[in-house]
Amino acid sequence: MNIVLREITIRDLVQNYSNNEDGGVTGYSNKLNIRPPYQREFVYDDRQRSAVIDSITKNYPLNVMYWATSTNDSFEVIDGQQRTISICQYIHGDFTFNNRFFHNLCLDEQEQIYNYKLMVYVCDGIASEKLQWFKIINIVGEKLSDQELRNAIYAGEWLHDAKKYFSKNGCVAYNIGKGYLTGVPIRQHYLETAIKWISGNKIDSYMAKHQHDSNASALWMYFQSLITWVSVTFTVKRKFMKSVDWGMLYNLYKDKQFDTKQIEIESAKLVADDDVIKKSGIYAYILTRNEKYLSIRAFTPTMKQKVYEAQKGICAICNNHFEISEMEGDHITPWNEGGKTNEENCQMLCKSCNRRKSNN
Repeated sequence: MNIVLREITIRDLVQNYSNNEDGGVTGYSNKLNIRPPYQREFVYDDRQRSAVIDSITKNYPLNVMYWATSTNDSFEVIDGQQRTISICQYIHGDFTFNNRFFHNLCLDEQEQIYNYKLMVYVCDGIASEKLQWFKIINIVGEKLSDQELRNAIYAGEWLHDAKKYFSKNGCVAYNIGKGYLTGVPIRQHYLETAIKWISGNKIDSYMAKHQHDSNASALWMYFQSLITWVSVTFTVKRKFMKSVDWGMLYNLYKDKQFDTKQIEIESAKLVADDDVIKKSGIYAYILTRNEKYLSIRAFTPTMKQKVYEAQKGICAICNNHFEISEMEGDHITPWNEGGKTNEENCQMLCKSCNRRKSNN
């Protein structure tokens, strides 16, 4: 492994800067690959971009950047992509700093920026070493997400195609799925969720299997089918839908017929039920009938104490006496039959009787 420190002027860096979907992001007279496969999308906001330009105009040093040698006297950015693109975008006229575009600056101000020197370590090494450096020396900016690291490991044609659907601002996956997913496409949340759903949460295995596929059409078609199924099965959109594991439900129930009007009637009833703590579990409960998804409100310690004393510590089923710590609150009329979580519907059972009742 060989590392050399170089001074690169901004004038040289921005030569032939290009940022397009097919050709990627390049600069330095087309010799620098600014966004190699293992790099994340551009995530700096206006404040962060402006901070970079502010440092440059004041001749403050930016943190050192890392490039790796590639082929034919070319390079790729290991660390410093966000700062590099911020610089190139400003020179290119994509945003203003202090309400002035680069072309609005006086010639001496432009020259000061052009002549600013970036400190760049250029590293020679094999591909696996470059990837390891990338993980270790990513010392500036936001921490890489798990999916961004997976993208580094499983780079290839499949990933390139998948990112077109799932990883861009305003991408098609966001346009159809934003009511049902959390996260931000450029931070790879949509891609990660789609792979999690299609793979049954075996994301690494799925990406390893498909890394060298020519396209990601199977993943995209699956995602479209899933979103269509959700939208026609659960016809009213609600904010907490974004927290639902739709992949699990779709994979299990996509081929079953449902009365969607009845589903919405029950959904609305459960939304209004104060005993249902976890509203996002409503849809899993409707399909599975497992109350664990709802986190039904438990009897309060005060309720249980009052009922315990009224029962004089006697279990309502086996009629044996127990300490309150050995007993549990139970719905006399089960919740799923309309029973409420209140004192009037509470009975104290010993733990053994309560378990047997729950299993019946």
